[in-house]
Amino acid sequence: MNVLTIRIPEEIEKKLKIKARMEHRSVSEQIKKYLSDAILMEDNPDLPLSFIKETLEAKAEIEAGLGKEYQFGHIK
Repeated sequence: MNVLTIRIPEEIEKKLKIKARMEHRSVSEQIKKYLSDAILMEDNPDLPLSFIKETLEAKAEIEAGLGKEYQFGHIK
């Protein structure tokens, strides 16, 4: 893992600390989350972030064996 030093305005730092505390993350983890989200959004500009995250979650569930094949035309 590489270490990168960045300078951010104090106001943004305060907001990062608040968000990190709310999400039970370190400030570093919060920054990583925001960067990851930003990359996902840039790679998929026509899709809402919530849709991208739900799709990735569904894919992970399938890979973990939690998914079920949908039966079209069958109402239970």
